[in-house]
Amino acid sequence: MAEGARRKVLITGAGSGFGKGAAIELARRGHDVVAACETEDQAVALAAEHADLTAIKLDVTDAADTAGAADLGIDVLINNAGVGIVGPMASIPLDQVRRSFEVNVFGMVALTQAVIPGMRERGWGRIINVSSVAGILASPLGSPYSMTKHAVEAFTKSLRAEVAPHGIDVTKVNPGPYGTGFNDQMVNGAADFIEDGDIQTTEMHAVVRQIILTDQLDPTEVSTALADLVEADETPVETYLPEGIRELLADFL
Repeated sequence: MAEGARRKVLITGAGSGFGKGAAIELARRGHDVVAACETEDQAVALAAEHADLTAIKLDVTDAADTAGAADLGIDVLINNAGVGIVGPMASIPLDQVRRSFEVNVFGMVALTQAVIPGMRERGWGRIINVSSVAGILASPLGSPYSMTKHAVEAFTKSLRAEVAPHGIDVTKVNPGPYGTGFNDQMVNGAADFIEDGDIQTTEMHAVVRQIILTDQLDPTEVSTALADLVEADETPVETYLPEGIRELLADFL
């Protein structure tokens, strides 16, 4: 498909954050946007705000919802839906760890599998996975989230090589600390899993909270980058944001 062509884009997690920003930006640029939200209420609210896009309820953990994506005729899939669950692995309930994988990994895989056959038939498609700097760096208390993003790294790189011969391009974006509210909810929520009287972990949580939540960046940069990748003729395997963050993290890798 030629650069600059109007593309039909399905973006998950469009009820808020990067996903909502990218959906609005892509619609502004004239693309046919299907903004997938976790709940019907989110979809109704988004549609009321932005009549230039199509908002639907699509929960990536719902098998019927993900299977339905096969019939949408998508040119570009942006796998953005995600949950942020963090806490000490000694005490965080296993069902919370499973929840993180169900949304961040298995939901992404299920939706990707749903749209690939149509892309192969048309001979062109693009899949953009939203990973994180947590996909290359594991911090204290971050394991439940970071494990899932490490999985996204492997999934993206393997899939890119597998489907390239069919005309399908796969890439990923690795954002750092942007102020969408996602990080705040994730990091503050870790306190729920710290056992009473565990002073050492409580102190560690305070340090992690300070590092991640101080001076968060404008999320418009990520939403714009996602829109630019949709329109690009070719993509790199990965895009780290903000620019230079991977080099800043090099001493920790």
